[in-house]
Amino acid sequence: MPIYEYRCAANGRTVEVRHGMGEKLVTWGELTARAGLEVGAVPPSTPVERLLSPALVSQGARVQPEACGPACRCAGLEA
Repeated sequence: MPIYEYRCAANGRTVEVRHGMGEKLVTWGELTARAGLEVGAVPPSTPVERLLSPALVSQGARVQPEACGPACRCAGLEA
């Protein structure tokens, strides 16, 4: 399952969560619930934004795409 990064502009936090490719979290409340975090002072209905570069997950290890070289097999992985 891929790891996605979401950013909350209201508090400046970026949070990583795992979820299926077809899912998208849209509020701070959804994000904190998925990540197991406390909502804190930010209202749960506050919008969050999914960042464009999810980490690739291969055999349990996180691999950032920019860390791969020309011989890397990550490009062919299904997330």
